[in-house]
Amino acid sequence: MDYFPIFIDIRGVRCVVIGGGEVALRKAEALARAGAAVHVVAPEIREDLQQLAQVSGGGVLLRGYQAEDIDGARLVVAATDSNDVNRAISEAAVARNIPVNVVDQPELCTYIVPSIVDRSPLVIALSSGGASPVLLRLLRERLERMFPSAYGELARLAGSVRDSVRQAITDPDGRRRFWERVLEGPVAEAAISGRPDRARELLDAEIAAGGAVEDRGGEVWLVGAGPGDPDLLTLKALRLMQRADVVLHDNLVSPEILDLVRRDAERIYVGKRRALHAVRQEGINALLLEHARAGRRVLRLKGGDPFVFGRGGEEIATLAVEGIPFQVVPGITAANGCAAYAGIPLTHRDYAQSVRFVTGHLKDDKVNLNWPELAEPGQTLVVYMGLVGLEAIAEGLVAHGRDPRTPVALIERGTLPGQRVIVGTLDDIVAQVAATEVHAPTLLIIGDVVRLRDALAWREGDVVTGPQRA
Repeated sequence: MDYFPIFIDIRGVRCVVIGGGEVALRKAEALARAGAAVHVVAPEIREDLQQLAQVSGGGVLLRGYQAEDIDGARLVVAATDSNDVNRAISEAAVARNIPVNVVDQPELCTYIVPSIVDRSPLVIALSSGGASPVLLRLLRERLERMFPSAYGELARLAGSVRDSVRQAITDPDGRRRFWERVLEGPVAEAAISGRPDRARELLDAEIAAGGAVEDRGGEVWLVGAGPGDPDLLTLKALRLMQRADVVLHDNLVSPEILDLVRRDAERIYVGKRRALHAVRQEGINALLLEHARAGRRVLRLKGGDPFVFGRGGEEIATLAVEGIPFQVVPGITAANGCAAYAGIPLTHRDYAQSVRFVTGHLKDDKVNLNWPELAEPGQTLVVYMGLVGLEAIAEGLVAHGRDPRTPVALIERGTLPGQRVIVGTLDDIVAQVAATEVHAPTLLIIGDVVRLRDALAWREGDVVTGPQRA
């Protein structure tokens, strides 16, 4: 190691920042967040930095640096724009055995400030020793996504009962197993999911039983997997995917997303295609109950959002009646994801002031929609499952007054590699689609907003067919 990592307590302690500009402000803010009494020395000091120093319990000296300014300091930061001054500060601090950081001059530093992921009291510090600041930033961004802010609540909860756990479980190995179970089980899940009272209740039960409690209660997580691109998964969805014991997934969940599920989880395909149901809805409900009652963590993974044409409400209604705990994690809808990746805004003040989501699913070989309302201008229609009923949808809208020249986009494999966008109008989209081989999943967007695609399309590699319309 080039540097020995250490966390230092500076609450209420004198720390000196020499410099009065923006860089000095950033360093002073970090010190103040850790509770330091920040003292600032510089001939000119910005007002917000002066205020920060006063509020922190420190002070301000509006003059040039003098060696005695760092006497009694726990830490020193040099953030001036003078190499000579910075070097003098470093030499004076070293002579006094005071740790010193000179901004952007590692050769003058006896300590460096790491990149921090703050989930207080949980703090993750990262450093490349100055070798690669950009790599450090990328790693920090990844950790920020991996650890939601609720991990701080979990850390506080654990810290609040450490003494009680030590008294209840005297064996060190037993105590370690206790904490492993707590921090990977229902207690942690409740805390991270924003249910602190439930987390405390479960933790108290574990402690009261001397760590002998075993988790026998199952739970169901109804999770939206988004429109297909794994990068569009929510952080919570990804976390639960890594913790599930069994996964029930739909046809619309892409293989790339399934690859992110915990490797040893049991996977059960319950997808539906037109006129082909691998498992009927009643069977899916029964499977959810069966696995949850067996004490398993059940992930019900649905394409898009589970509450937008996903029958999610039906499934959790069954769970609620049977008293099975569940969570619902929304996903990016197919409408939002596909429209964004196709460069088509769903609303625009010059083209559409509202948007409607409808299903074009055939029932009795008919598309049963409220045609007069859908034919009104000034709105965007997003049609799910509209490929088979495309002709009936176009004819129905035109028959009820929608302009036959209204633009239409059919998006195939939206957000996925090989995404294809077929552009037409109500009077020619059927012919456009017939001229090429199209397969589900598809999404229809109908309205004047489709005209914006030529200017706003941003995704490289799309296959676009049909006339381009201004």
